[in-house]
Amino acid sequence: MFFDIHVIGGGLAGSEAAWQLADAGIRVRLSEMRGGGDNTPAHQSDRLAEMVCSNSLRSDDAEHNAVGLLHQEMRALGSLIMCAADKHRVPAGSALAVDREEFAAEVTRAVENHPNISIVRERIDALPDHPTIIATGPLTGYGLAKAIAAETGQGALAFFDAIAPIVHRDSIDMDVAWMAARWDKGGKDYINCPLDKPQYEDFVAALVGGEKMPFHDWERDTPYFEGCMPIEVMAERGPETLRFGPMKPAGLDNPRTGRWPYAVVQLRQDNALGTLWNMVGFQTKLKHGEQVRIFRTIPGLENAEFARLGGIHRNSFINSPRLLDHQLRLISKPNIRFAGQITGCEGYVESAAVGILAARFAAAELRGDKLNLPPAETAIGALLWHITGGADAETFQPMNVNFGLMPPVAGRWKRIERKKAYTDRARAAFASWLEPVHEFQRA
Repeated sequence: MFFDIHVIGGGLAGSEAAWQLADAGIRVRLSEMRGGGDNTPAHQSDRLAEMVCSNSLRSDDAEHNAVGLLHQEMRALGSLIMCAADKHRVPAGSALAVDREEFAAEVTRAVENHPNISIVRERIDALPDHPTIIATGPLTGYGLAKAIAAETGQGALAFFDAIAPIVHRDSIDMDVAWMAARWDKGGKDYINCPLDKPQYEDFVAALVGGEKMPFHDWERDTPYFEGCMPIEVMAERGPETLRFGPMKPAGLDNPRTGRWPYAVVQLRQDNALGTLWNMVGFQTKLKHGEQVRIFRTIPGLENAEFARLGGIHRNSFINSPRLLDHQLRLISKPNIRFAGQITGCEGYVESAAVGILAARFAAAELRGDKLNLPPAETAIGALLWHITGGADAETFQPMNVNFGLMPPVAGRWKRIERKKAYTDRARAAFASWLEPVHEFQRA
């Protein structure tokens, strides 16, 4: 099939970019190395948009949360990722979590069946000379990463990302654990395992003393991303750290005592059947045997059976503020655009959002038109401005979308009112930007 634009990478960003382009009537070649004889250390299948870490797209609250606001904006832009997530969501309180298997299958079917998309299972090792969007994500193949480094002269930055374990629901002792969401928001969507003070202290000591996976020489100086810190690394920061992080007991009344426990481990539903549950915030680099031994000391998980144990992989990203223009083009080679986590945005939602923008900029360019940048007051605009110049290139690190990326709102506000002020302003700015975008699409 002849194509107008080449998308490299079939993750969330690449799938979203291919879909957006194809839906605009542009012919796309989508190259994905999985299924063509290659794989990555983190993926388990060759499906498009496979979620390799959490199954959560985080908060769906568009009134008070920047991620939820980004969800809303992406839905308005016809996001394939959000459509599939909404269709296959599982209970998770105010968060949007999905059945990861059905979600990936849904995206794969949609992309495979689109008449303007040709999926080719192949590895790309060189930078093409034709219009291209590179969305290879944090596990970019060595050949292509080397080609990017050679072109930019900057090399690749890197950080570690860790994966949380998944537990079989029927192996959890519900005579000890109970179901509830924090502050009773969203229904009884989480399984909660309580720890008293001695149990918590023993658990922290076991984490700190547990045997970890050794680093390869090329991994030793790679930092962690703060938003996906291994549980044992958090524990090493101080004995109380976990009680104010993933093991926070606030807002969780144990029905057997009527009180908050000293600490709590939460599990979130991971599939539509409710048979698999993800240990929230329990990314880890402990050896597998140590994970089983230590996590089974958690009350309610004494007989836990694990569908997947935690792991760790290296992520790579480019110094986007230095290398990309505001339309995500590589300054030194503008036929190349980047999208997704390789740009230094962090998170499933953010990756797909940048995929939307890269596709829309590319579509406008191919048509000889101009698409205005989304306002910095919007969630998607704030993310774009941050990675393409708002961040300090000297200290650039992966970033989730948050209100701190947006211009400050004027006036004095209480915290909850300030968040609403951000989202109200963002919706007004987004609506003003979106109407010309829709006029462009109708043209």
